[in-house]
Amino acid sequence: MKRYSRNMNMLSPEENASLSKFKVCIIGCGGLGGYIIEMLARLGIGHLTVVDGDVFEESNLNRQLLSDMDSLGKSKALIAKDRINKVNPLINVKAVSERLTEDNGLEILAGHDVIVDALDNIDTRLLIQKQAEELRIPLVHGAIAGWYGQVSTIFPGDRTLDLLYSNSGSKGLEEELGNPSFTPALVASIEVSEVLKILINRGDLLRRKLLIINTLNQDYEVINL
Repeated sequence: MKRYSRNMNMLSPEENASLSKFKVCIIGCGGLGGYIIEMLARLGIGHLTVVDGDVFEESNLNRQLLSDMDSLGKSKALIAKDRINKVNPLINVKAVSERLTEDNGLEILAGHDVIVDALDNIDTRLLIQKQAEELRIPLVHGAIAGWYGQVSTIFPGDRTLDLLYSNSGSKGLEEELGNPSFTPALVASIEVSEVLKILINRGDLLRRKLLIINTLNQDYEVINL
């Protein structure tokens, strides 16, 4: 198919064809999530569940890909679905316009091949890790704060977020360091590459590792956990 012709050489025809069968759940449709959703859809991941209980507001316009003047006050999840219907109508998108909680999480997450963390709330991240482990689904984690970002891939039993957030409050450092336009796009791209490697079972994953990104000094470091 011409739509995916530029995926070729990077992916084999068999790998490319397989993408339409996979189901990925993205928790958060804001700064990270908007880019993640867009890139997964353009790659051809066949089934996306997009989860966010918030609506767009003016402060989102500096960085959130899915936000514009017409989307202010509207559900982020529903706007994400509308966007993907325009970008790639071949993708099946399920929009969930509610926050993921202890009560609804297992039902929302079940049946997916990969879960993607695009959140700014540490408590919900830890809940997703717990529920992903119960469901035996790998989780790709990403976070940003100002010039900085991090990515890790978490398989059931790894409990990586317990190490990263053992002494943290409910909010990440983005509350203190800000949210620019470029860091979410960069971190989202790396998260999407991790999702793809999980799905096609190829390449080295950031499993039991943490990629730390410092765009102020252009310093990228992978540490073992």
